[in-house]
Amino acid sequence: MTINLFDDASWMSLRPLTFTRPVADLRIGILTIAEKWAKYLKADFGFYTQDYLAAKYPSKTNSSLSINGSVCPDQDLLDAVATLKMGEVLLAGNHVIAFNCEEVLTDQQAKQVLKPINYNLKFVKITYPEEIFGNNPSEIRKDFELLTKGRSSAKISSTNQLIGHDIFFEEGAQAECSVLNTSYGPIYVGKNAEIWEGSLIRGSFALCENSSIKMGAKIYSGTTIGPNSRAGGEINNSVIWGNSAKGHEGYLGNSVLGEWCNIGADTNNSNLKNNYAEVKLYDYESKAMRNTQLQFCGLIMADHSKCGINTMFNTGSIVGVSANVFGAGLPPNHIPDFSWGGGNCFETYQLNKMFETAEKVLARKTLTFDQVEKDILTKVFELTSSYRNY
Repeated sequence: MTINLFDDASWMSLRPLTFTRPVADLRIGILTIAEKWAKYLKADFGFYTQDYLAAKYPSKTNSSLSINGSVCPDQDLLDAVATLKMGEVLLAGNHVIAFNCEEVLTDQQAKQVLKPINYNLKFVKITYPEEIFGNNPSEIRKDFELLTKGRSSAKISSTNQLIGHDIFFEEGAQAECSVLNTSYGPIYVGKNAEIWEGSLIRGSFALCENSSIKMGAKIYSGTTIGPNSRAGGEINNSVIWGNSAKGHEGYLGNSVLGEWCNIGADTNNSNLKNNYAEVKLYDYESKAMRNTQLQFCGLIMADHSKCGINTMFNTGSIVGVSANVFGAGLPPNHIPDFSWGGGNCFETYQLNKMFETAEKVLARKTLTFDQVEKDILTKVFELTSSYRNY
């Protein structure tokens, strides 16, 4: 089976995280949304996304089934999608969940020309960045069951203190002298991932392949560390997409970090306002603050962004793509894409300088910063120029 996952309007509201990827490539739980659908359906997948992303995220030409990339699968949804006939579209109110059509249609076109099939059950749809960490605990549980059903865990060292039974280690995963508590949710440790000595981890928690937790880390429920990443310090209910580092002391809570991010030592983010008021986040479409209606909301940081040691992020901070933040004082709640500086003093992080850094960062993982990546970031630089009003 082959499927395509399409972007709906949530691609706009999920910026800056989606400036560099389709919605379905966002990680929530253990897997990305695309990987979830592919695993459940035993399918190969492609994307219907923004034109400038298509070179990296191409569509599949031999597929008639299109699925909303912002929708996380569950068994009821899978049953509904599996029974869609040619020429039908699955609808939940105004939202298109999936459609089966040999023509290439947008979700809005599908809603107009295909036979509607109404879906009335609850499901998880990711529309705003804070919904990633908000739904992460339940998605870890779902992905844990999907990935481990009918399988046995690799051996876990007896030097660890294990509490509960929902612990699964993939081949090559290691942990020593750590406390792993599944009383509040499962713990999944991916292939060749490692938990260093003295770590305290409370599920639900996912450590993806080739990643590591450093000595003495304190990890709380609802946290995912994506592949090829390093994490340490104190982390609570946060998602790190992959290929990123938060390797030192400091607090990260109710937050989302993209790919190729680096958090400097002793950096902290606030996730609760001093007056306990609901947190607002910057909205790219309105260029204004949007009320999340959440009391706890921390840092949203997009791909290729970095911060220096001892950076302090305020409650509800948005850091755009390829920003470099450093210096004393609290930076503003919205740091535009391709910004360089700290406090209230920023300038544009020029593309050639950013490219030099990215080449070095990817080379550390024996990867090439190729023309496809440069073209995407060049387009993002152009799209975000109006936000850099220093």
